[in-house]
Amino acid sequence: MSEPVIDELNAPLDAVVLNEMQLLLAEKRTSLSAMRTGIAVFAFPLSVLSVLIATSKSYEVHEVLHWLVPLILLNLGLVALGIYLITRAVIRIRHYDQLIDKLKSRYARLAELLD
Repeated sequence: MSEPVIDELNAPLDAVVLNEMQLLLAEKRTSLSAMRTGIAVFAFPLSVLSVLIATSKSYEVHEVLHWLVPLILLNLGLVALGIYLITRAVIRIRHYDQLIDKLKSRYARLAELLD
């Protein structure tokens, strides 16, 4: 009679652990999305500058300087934002990986599912 009681006590714990793992994996997926966004934001200024360099024979720099300076400042801001998003995402992904590893080391059954 004691075995069913133990199983009943472990069942809610398993559900809590699985829910915690799902939450961690969802947070990790969100961080991966933030990293993808950061890479896109970082790549956009590079493509704009490559277009400007490719078309540089069509204009004189000193004549369009009033347009280039704000564009370069905007591009620098976008590069900084991209670096921030990527760095923050990498830090958060490492943190979630550590939490996932802790759960996997505590629960062998969970480690079997994820490895």
